[in-house]
Amino acid sequence: MTRSLEEIARGLEPSRSGRAIPLGERVHVLGAGGAAASASLLLAAAAGARMSGCDSSGPSLYTPAVEGAGIPLAWRHDPAHVVDSEGSAIVDRIAVSKALTSVNPDLPELVAARKAGIAAVSCQQLIADAAATRDARLLAVSGTHGKSTTTGWLVHLLLADGQDPSAFVGALMPPSLAGGVPSVVRIGGDPVLVVEADEYGGNFDPYHPAIGVLLNADWDHPDVFASRADVVAAFERWIRAFDGAGEPPTLVAGADDQGVEELLPRLADWAGRLLLTSLVDDEEDVEARRRGLAGDHASALGPATSLVASVSMAAGGRARLTLHGIDDAPGAFPSVELRLIGRHNAFDALGAAGAAVAHGVPAAAIVDGLGTFEGVGRRLELKGDVGGVVVLDDFGHHPTAIAATIAAVRLHYPDRRLWAVYEPLTFHRTAAMLDAFADVLATAADRVVVADIFAVRDPDTSIVSAADLAQAVTVRGGSPAVAPGSVEETASYLAAQVKPNDVVLVLGGGRSYVIADRLVEALRARSDT
Repeated sequence: MTRSLEEIARGLEPSRSGRAIPLGERVHVLGAGGAAASASLLLAAAAGARMSGCDSSGPSLYTPAVEGAGIPLAWRHDPAHVVDSEGSAIVDRIAVSKALTSVNPDLPELVAARKAGIAAVSCQQLIADAAATRDARLLAVSGTHGKSTTTGWLVHLLLADGQDPSAFVGALMPPSLAGGVPSVVRIGGDPVLVVEADEYGGNFDPYHPAIGVLLNADWDHPDVFASRADVVAAFERWIRAFDGAGEPPTLVAGADDQGVEELLPRLADWAGRLLLTSLVDDEEDVEARRRGLAGDHASALGPATSLVASVSMAAGGRARLTLHGIDDAPGAFPSVELRLIGRHNAFDALGAAGAAVAHGVPAAAIVDGLGTFEGVGRRLELKGDVGGVVVLDDFGHHPTAIAATIAAVRLHYPDRRLWAVYEPLTFHRTAAMLDAFADVLATAADRVVVADIFAVRDPDTSIVSAADLAQAVTVRGGSPAVAPGSVEETASYLAAQVKPNDVVLVLGGGRSYVIADRLVEALRARSDT
């Protein structure tokens, strides 16, 4: 059963274009431990707002950077965060994660804010307002899969060109990208903001970028999208709101994706530029693919331009790309080998390169940046190699993403027993995609472990269980599957089962990183005895 945008964002003001934040505006953020919420705290503070936040779930991977910036956080909900003892406002505005409003629009701060007449906006709206405060050019990266990696990669390409952008990435950037400490935010000196744009519940609606990337358009978030057609329609609505500030905006789109292919004909009357990206396996097919893209797709401004790469898989599962279609590079680029493994990362690299081209980054900087980017947090992150056991942590929580990630790991670690350890994210996604999850896990891994489902935006947690998914994997006759319980119990189970030469791939968008961290701790303790 799907819900409307109004139901997801109950109590929040409608999305709008960004407006400058008044200097000293007092803003309190609910759900501060989330990626976008913590980003809104940091970006609004840098724009001159006086920030505070709260989250009843306690600290997260993202909050140390917030606290390090001197922003006070509380680990409970309390109306005293927004009103005084008389019920009068002590903040000018609140910003809220839709993960909260979609489940409980009557949190204490929300109720108190309504009574006191305090405006409530989404965290993404606050980010857009922070961009407007600096009159920043907005570059936005969207798509069902690959957003965080591509956004971080685009930041890296701009840095390779000597630029100093600000950024919000939905994963921890390393200090080299974030500017000092691991963070989802970079505060730069240039009037440019690179943002990850999430389609859930209209989260990307406040962003009106000059350059937008659409990597893919797959069906996800079944609580708001009944089908891929609904996802495609949401992306179309967002793209039509792009704003080039007097110049035509640009859409960089992954033309190899079926959902994007369904969308492109609907943009024939759109007054923006199309730059289409594509991978081919044979160098001889590049020019035919470029001609086909220009002939098949156009906007109101004329035929699409393209950035096409031939790809070959190098040793260890790394992609080697040769790019064609950047104006200041005669013919093909020199081939560049990516440091990230897997073919799916080649698609992400193309998306970042396309946005960089549209932004005016020269070819030499793009080639350098493609070959030196080392990724962002929780995207095939190596957590440890202890006693012959490799432990990897990945954010994948959709069947398509899990399949691509496992394929990459198989290429990088051939002939080793592979454990796929999955903490499902949301009950509604798990129930709606149970068969797809089971099909992927049963055929792709040697052993499958399913931790308890992580609930977020879930009004009903009775519709499916981790044991249901484990059973569905087992009955398919492939990998045997177990469901040990919590993330802590799952880590303990793995510590007793894994053997030298095993590879453990931990997957999930909730607290699955705890499994990886605790397993590494247990393996180190075992190796010390």
